[in-house]
Amino acid sequence: MNTIWIVMPVLLGLMFLLGLDLRAEAFVRVVRSPRAVAVGLLGQLVVLPAVAFALAWAMDLPPAYFLGLVLIACCPGGSSSNVFSMLAGGDVALSVSLTGLSSVLTLFTLPAVMAGAAAFVSGHGGEMVHLPVARLLVQNVVLLFAPLALGVALRRVRPAAAEWVRRVLGRLAFPALMLLAGVFFLQYTAEIKAHFATLGLAACALIAAAMACSALLSRLVGCDRAVRRTIVVEVGMQNAAQAIAVASSPFVFNCGEMAIPAIIYALAMNVVLLAYVAIVRRR
Repeated sequence: MNTIWIVMPVLLGLMFLLGLDLRAEAFVRVVRSPRAVAVGLLGQLVVLPAVAFALAWAMDLPPAYFLGLVLIACCPGGSSSNVFSMLAGGDVALSVSLTGLSSVLTLFTLPAVMAGAAAFVSGHGGEMVHLPVARLLVQNVVLLFAPLALGVALRRVRPAAAEWVRRVLGRLAFPALMLLAGVFFLQYTAEIKAHFATLGLAACALIAAAMACSALLSRLVGCDRAVRRTIVVEVGMQNAAQAIAVASSPFVFNCGEMAIPAIIYALAMNVVLLAYVAIVRRR
């Protein structure tokens, strides 16, 4: 069974939920706090993919896992980052703004970075990897931008109904992700067991390096504590469902093994960020 048929409704639901959380005030932050938004987007769109590429090359990962690690780094922030920002005492409005903006911008940055990664793998001894950029763009628009826009529209025209749907989807989001992870583990148990140590190390190193770089950047430009915590969480939490959708989609890569780094990253991401929240809350 191709997991794309489970990934698609999960991803659609998560993006619709994000749209329900977005308000016009969230995007006012771009004008009022351009420095914080710029640092957050720089960390997500530039630093994280660059770190992933360097780690994958340094660890000499097989082509599918090389591309899978870069892929998860190219995805936008995960919807649960807003909750983690709140728990860490961060700026939740900024978190929502960054998640929404990165979801739109990665429609274009993800195909560009993945095309470069595929060309690198193909030119350095790996098998030829073809990335159908046009299909990837269409899939991203359908699975990300369309439900996001529908959520924003529902919030605008039917705010009471939107709030009810948001509460329901909010309760279902985490169980749906766990179901997806469980199905994927059952389907690729042997591969995950064989490469868990290597990919687990790569995922943890990616998360730690990304969080450290984003914390340093936000401190250098003079962001306050709440903003720094938000940026750290946003850069550390990626949309694993989207990475799985791109990797396993029959219209794009059609490679389940490429999605394994995203599954392991999702597990490591929650552990590392829960530890981060516990540390900052103690402070």
